[in-house]
Amino acid sequence: MLKNLIWRQSPRVRSLVPRSFTAFYASKVPLTSESYLSLKRNDSFKRLSSDDIEYFRTVLSKQELLGSKEEGDLDPFNEDWMQKYRGQASLVLKPKTVEKVSLILNYCNEEKLAVVPQGGNTDLVGGSVPVFDEIVLSLSNLNKVRSFDPVSGIFKCDAGVILETANDYLVQRDHIFPLDLGAKGSCQIGGVVATNAGGQRLLRYGSLHGNVLGLEVVLPDGTILDSMHSLRKDNTGYDLKQLFIGAEGTIGVVTGVSILTPPKPRAVNVSFLAVKSYEDVQKVFVKAKGELAEILSAFEFMDAKSIELTRDHLKKDDITFPLEDEYPFYILLETSGSNKEHDDAKLEKFLETAMESELVIDGTMAQDETELKNLWHWREMIPESAQCNGGVYKYDVSLPLKDLYSLVEATNARLESEGLIGDESKPVIAAVGYGHIGDGNLHLNLACREYNKTIEKCLEPFIYQFVQSKHGSISAEHGLGFQKKNYIQYTKNEVEINMMKDIKKHYDPYGILNPYKYI
Repeated sequence: MLKNLIWRQSPRVRSLVPRSFTAFYASKVPLTSESYLSLKRNDSFKRLSSDDIEYFRTVLSKQELLGSKEEGDLDPFNEDWMQKYRGQASLVLKPKTVEKVSLILNYCNEEKLAVVPQGGNTDLVGGSVPVFDEIVLSLSNLNKVRSFDPVSGIFKCDAGVILETANDYLVQRDHIFPLDLGAKGSCQIGGVVATNAGGQRLLRYGSLHGNVLGLEVVLPDGTILDSMHSLRKDNTGYDLKQLFIGAEGTIGVVTGVSILTPPKPRAVNVSFLAVKSYEDVQKVFVKAKGELAEILSAFEFMDAKSIELTRDHLKKDDITFPLEDEYPFYILLETSGSNKEHDDAKLEKFLETAMESELVIDGTMAQDETELKNLWHWREMIPESAQCNGGVYKYDVSLPLKDLYSLVEATNARLESEGLIGDESKPVIAAVGYGHIGDGNLHLNLACREYNKTIEKCLEPFIYQFVQSKHGSISAEHGLGFQKKNYIQYTKNEVEINMMKDIKKHYDPYGILNPYKYI
């Protein structure tokens, strides 16, 4: 049995609660319009007037309309989590029904008022906040579970349901949501779909393109498109829902989601392992796929510097690192299945042979639910830890596995050659790499002491050119948003880009939905 392995157990530390994403708003974020002086407001968009506000008051209750009467009321809606972008919205609309969303968009379309759909605002590429004075359309009040069928596993909910809330609801019914993210306590289902988020469970359960069965979407002119019928097989015509998965609210606002959910695993094991090189990370992954096969549910990797930043960040919370020594690379491996005895036996054999062959040089296993969550916490806290020293530049890309970590090495070399990294006088602390080995998704984070244009010019388009040279994608999860809108050509060809533009023009001829972003 697993307990007989000579294997250091992780310390029993207190249960950890993720911080709010707004906890690090230490100073005012500069206006995006002032940071990017070449960017101009589209003069075809109407400026908000008192007549417009009066109309919205006839449609919405007092609780559904938030203005800027009191300083600071709108900051959480105008500022992104990374403290990099800030808009100038003076009005936030928080409708409680789909019909009200329809009325809002119909009016904005006729009046040419620009609108930014917003979920939990955990976006990492500036896609969920205004650039200028766009109206923020918050989906947070659309937060009801609509139905769940325990036979088929089909779950239907409003777009504003928080991911963790949805998963907790399903767990009580012996199912789980097929996606898991570090931002699960804040992100909303509609935003997850709109950005085609991936996360830690993609290796086991696949992408949202396969799991979403239907959507309810309000188009820019207020038309409600309802495909919530939830058939797993329907070969009649175009699969229209796919247009909106990953469209980042540019051609419609997702208000309802129907999704296939898997049964809750009856046995879950998590191991935190150390290896000597990125090459060994790949070897352990190949071994895990071959020997753990159907029970392998997550395979995450982290480099030494990402864990070092996390250790420094968590020191104040008196959280003990699960391993005694430091290593070049770490792996978080999760298995989940229906038979604990079977899973334990497979995992035991895998770990024994991995250590005997010296592929794995150290490690620990969770012995209970608390330790399991704590091991995952070390992986999930990396984004916050990379950001907490002042700022972070995030590049979420996909690359062939053999080339995945080479981007981190190339980025550090470029920063060093430009004199931007080194001692405490330099603006960049480190470029770190972590991510999902199972789907070739690298999270390249540049922990910095400040945001400045010199860093950006050093990184862009260098990073995108490197990704293109390896036939990768400049966005693997978070979309294009504002940050990557000018670099789509590094992944998509001219024909693809023109088709995307044609779709945008057809459904949103006035361009009112989430302008200045995407393409």
